[in-house]
Amino acid sequence: MIEFERFTLDNGLRVLFYHDPTTPMAVVNTLYDVGARDESPERTGFAHLFEHLMFGGSVNIPNFDGPLQQAGGTNNAFTSNDITNYYDVLPAQNLETALWLESDRMLSLAFTEKSLEVQRSVVIEEFKQRYLNQPYGDLWLEFRPHAYKKHPYKWATIGKNIAHIEEATMNEVKDFFKRFYHPANAILCIAGNLEFENVKSLVEKWYGDIPSQKKVKRALPVEPPQTEFRTKTIVRDVPSDAFYYGFKMPGRQKEGYYAADLISDVLGRGESSRLYQRLNKQLDLVTEINAYIMGSHDDGLLVVSGKPKEEVDMEKIDHEIWRVMNEIQQTLIAETELEKIINKVKTTKVFSEQGILNKAMGLCLHELLGDANDINTETDAYEAVTPNDIQHYAKSILAKTNCSQLLIKAKDNDK
Repeated sequence: MIEFERFTLDNGLRVLFYHDPTTPMAVVNTLYDVGARDESPERTGFAHLFEHLMFGGSVNIPNFDGPLQQAGGTNNAFTSNDITNYYDVLPAQNLETALWLESDRMLSLAFTEKSLEVQRSVVIEEFKQRYLNQPYGDLWLEFRPHAYKKHPYKWATIGKNIAHIEEATMNEVKDFFKRFYHPANAILCIAGNLEFENVKSLVEKWYGDIPSQKKVKRALPVEPPQTEFRTKTIVRDVPSDAFYYGFKMPGRQKEGYYAADLISDVLGRGESSRLYQRLNKQLDLVTEINAYIMGSHDDGLLVVSGKPKEEVDMEKIDHEIWRVMNEIQQTLIAETELEKIINKVKTTKVFSEQGILNKAMGLCLHELLGDANDINTETDAYEAVTPNDIQHYAKSILAKTNCSQLLIKAKDNDK
């Protein structure tokens, strides 16, 4: 049980506090409710660009990293299609240094041509290195627009193409900051061996005078129901062929999300999963096979991915994958199999919440989704899923008309 306190500043900043007497360190975690889905289709990659720009210094503090390092701290950030998250970890007695730094860049990020050009170059280089010059690197650049036709999940967090970042103007960058980087669009979690009243006072001191701003109402294009099977083959310079099946599934706040997550585990989590047992152990058709969900806030994807063994026909693999899918749809899963999978989920959750930083990030995420306390009750949602639920949602999610397939063929095998 993670016990926490919460309060909200007059400017709309939501604040969570978690007291942990077991560590000398403190965490300042700031989640901004902005991700790649909030970008213009003509200017993608901005959320990720800002992940970098936010370390370029503020008006009053030109070097963000310097003071934090002097205080014995470290920091980092990550962007997804749904959120952008920044965190600082430092000795608890130096908490105020992190609050000073984070509040100042929320109030007045320094928009200099030098900072923009430096971070633009970093992002462009990352685009090339991670997505264009790496085996399977452009997978999601190809797969997302194949699976999504309307919703902005159709592009990756890095963006559709390099040109969107190369051509970004200072005015466009400033506008993005103004719309999304303000107190009402952020959730702050402070964790450590600290006193609540002192934390509250410090947060008020550093964040209280940041002007309030109206939170942008999200109105994203709705992805229409998929009604036909889609398949696409691309040829790449990769070590071996690969396959990906994407099935639309409910978003995090919708009924069926937890059932879908468990279905992915039944299919492809570990060596006891059904796809692994059938295609690897019994038939020796694949070198690897997995199933997982994207964890998206809006309607997401349940993905089945793998690599065929050399000389194995993809048609045979495809046939066996659909056989396993049909079994889950036609036959109730045994209570014992479902219970074993739920126990694995619970164990994973316990391990994932080890450490003060993970707790802080988890509290922020659940607060964004509706209530930070759901971090304590999420396992109940998994335990409530029944074999009938698994079968019911498998029939709709694993339908062939709900599937987008991407096949990657290695150049040497493309004959």
